[in-house]
Amino acid sequence: MEADFRLEDSKIAIIGLGLMGGSLAMALHGKCAALYGIDSDHATLELALDKQIVDQADGDPAKLLSQADLIILAAPVPAIISFIQRLPALIHRPCIVLDLGSTKSDILQAMSTLPERFDPIGGHPICGKEKLGLENADANLFQNAPFVLAPLERTTRRARRAAQQIISLIEAHLVEMDAEEHDHALALTSHLPFLISSALVGTLPREFAGLIGTGFRSTSRLAGTPSHMTMGILQSNRENILDALSAFQQQLSEIRSVLMDNNFASLETILNQSRSAYHALVEK
Repeated sequence: MEADFRLEDSKIAIIGLGLMGGSLAMALHGKCAALYGIDSDHATLELALDKQIVDQADGDPAKLLSQADLIILAAPVPAIISFIQRLPALIHRPCIVLDLGSTKSDILQAMSTLPERFDPIGGHPICGKEKLGLENADANLFQNAPFVLAPLERTTRRARRAAQQIISLIEAHLVEMDAEEHDHALALTSHLPFLISSALVGTLPREFAGLIGTGFRSTSRLAGTPSHMTMGILQSNRENILDALSAFQQQLSEIRSVLMDNNFASLETILNQSRSAYHALVEK
């Protein structure tokens, strides 16, 4: 019978000490037996050690992973997949693997190929900021945010317990769903808004920059996200995002059509329906 997971007795390695991995490290530090940080950026490692965010930090995963009971992959989607492929050569003992990637299907497919000694489970905390990096990390980042778990068929009760204990500690809300459902939903709730923000900024002529108000700033905020953090998301969830764009274009076309026809009664109906839908969403 497998031993139950106890966070306080476990050695945890976080791969990627950016905003998400760094924030999680801040929340976990002192709550587990040992906390290791792995990142390719030397300045990030120095900052993590200087601020005592982790117990040990290194750019070489081989130096720390062999001690870990739980590995958390906190990196862009392509980097997570690449690291999953490297894990069998880096660690030879039983180990839980949890990822924090923004899409799930490709990551879970990669996890399914891991040897039996690995106990993988997909995860995605739905929170963040447009300002990235360890310098912007916050131990409270996850509070009251949804945290999706996407188990594989092979995921054990022990891996579930590990993820559940972390979610409870960081005060997030557990939501369990499969990878396909997650990617379909996030295309609409996260990936589409990023593209809309980008298109909105691209539409505004520079000479009108002095007339930007709070509405434009809040609507365009996501356009400030670095593209290297989003390209892997857009590539791995391409089909769902295309469907979301089509649905959005249909909504815009309807608004454009009633404006062209001077049909302001219909326009008011559309806007009132959207207002009601907005309040129903945000007041849940």
